[in-house]
Amino acid sequence: MVFLRSLSMFSRLLIVFLAVILVCVGVLSALSYINLRDSAIDSRMNALKTQARDMAYLASRQSYDSFSSILGTSSTAEEYMKWKSRRIYQEYNAYIMVVDRSGKTFVYYNESTLQDESLQNALNPDEIAAYMEQALQGKEVVRQTQSAAGPLFTVLVPWVQENALTNQRTVMGFILIQTAAQTVHAAYQGLIWQTALAAIAMFLLAAAVVFFIARQMSRPLAAMAQAAGSMARGDFQTRAPEEGGKEIQELSQAFNQMAAQLSSLEQSRRDFVANVSHELRSPITSIQGFAQGMLDGTIPPEQHAQYLQVITDETHRLSKLIGSLLNLSRMENEETSLAYTDFDVNELARRVLISRMTQIEDKQLEIDVQFDSDPCFVHADADQIQQVIINLLDNAIKFTPEKGTVTIHTKEEKDHVSLRVKDTGVGILPQDAPHIFDRFYKADKAHTVGKGTGLGLAICYRIMERHGQHIRLVSGDGGAEFEITLEKGKNAGGQHGDSGKSED
Repeated sequence: MVFLRSLSMFSRLLIVFLAVILVCVGVLSALSYINLRDSAIDSRMNALKTQARDMAYLASRQSYDSFSSILGTSSTAEEYMKWKSRRIYQEYNAYIMVVDRSGKTFVYYNESTLQDESLQNALNPDEIAAYMEQALQGKEVVRQTQSAAGPLFTVLVPWVQENALTNQRTVMGFILIQTAAQTVHAAYQGLIWQTALAAIAMFLLAAAVVFFIARQMSRPLAAMAQAAGSMARGDFQTRAPEEGGKEIQELSQAFNQMAAQLSSLEQSRRDFVANVSHELRSPITSIQGFAQGMLDGTIPPEQHAQYLQVITDETHRLSKLIGSLLNLSRMENEETSLAYTDFDVNELARRVLISRMTQIEDKQLEIDVQFDSDPCFVHADADQIQQVIINLLDNAIKFTPEKGTVTIHTKEEKDHVSLRVKDTGVGILPQDAPHIFDRFYKADKAHTVGKGTGLGLAICYRIMERHGQHIRLVSGDGGAEFEITLEKGKNAGGQHGDSGKSED
């Protein structure tokens, strides 16, 4: 197992597949060989049995007395029997015995061994008696026996004579054909090589198919591993080929989607670092310059109060940026739980408007408040929803030109409450619309440098997501309009405190 772990996916697949195929081919080859061997033996023994039946028929044509002198006489049947015995010997390498019912061997048909007297007594009396008992029962016998010369295959077929007058059949003896086991084995020895060659051919063919399949399966994975290595080194533009089986294609697609998201996140991170660096550098530079000017006397004492106010504003700006980052981090990690209450969202919107009256009056903005039902109770975390309204209202005030209009609209729907904030500013470009809720994304890079960090809408989105509700851009042309949805609450008159939190 340790050896396999050190190999590539392609090598492991190839080794495992080839091992399984080798075992399967070996087992199938062994079973095929056994079946073919048994079939060859059965075929050879059936052929010998057929020859024994032919000899039994010829023997039945002779009278019992003729066998007592068969070696010294000559007849057509006898000559045919001798010819057939030679044929059997030449074709099957087997010898034949004719035994009468008394156990006496009458004739031994084998040209090459007729002179060997010992073979005439190849059967002992006990064997003859056992064979005769089976012959008298009319049984045909096929069995493997053991002799001094080695294992033998024996075929026994009884021979009978029929009385024409009484129409009775009498078992007169049996025909015995014996052949050495190695002779029968030789008939199927060629099957070993045939089976082996077939197995090798099957294995090579299967190996070629497995090699192709394993390569097709492992190649996308290898390419994906290479792409992952490139991503680990910071190259997020690498993509895995979407090829192979259905599961591999789905994995490649998921990998490429992840790579695209990581690439987008990396770009957002770089943009964020650049934006935050600029946002930090500007106030720090102002604070440092004004402080240095007051210390070295460049700024006269009568102007110190003015520039101290500028320094104070810049520190508030830095505090606001750091607070936004901390809030987003806490919400991403879900460190704080939501404190659900029932409260009047209209009253909450009024309080947020009152807190922003200075900015509204400075720009001479007109506020259009449209509450379809008042009061309008919702079930949510009041402080978190106040943050959302503050962020949306601050954005609307920031992007609305002087003497423009900001609209706040609440409406009680069938299963929820909706709140909309609309401005009459320049709106949001179509190419920016899909990204406005992304973290660190700023759609106003060219227009409001130094005025935000691109975290406000991302914080809103996360807050609504934690509530299980939605925030969306309704319209971006002729001014931006955002809508949030809230769960309906009971008319409980729940109160809350104004947190005073403001997020850009």
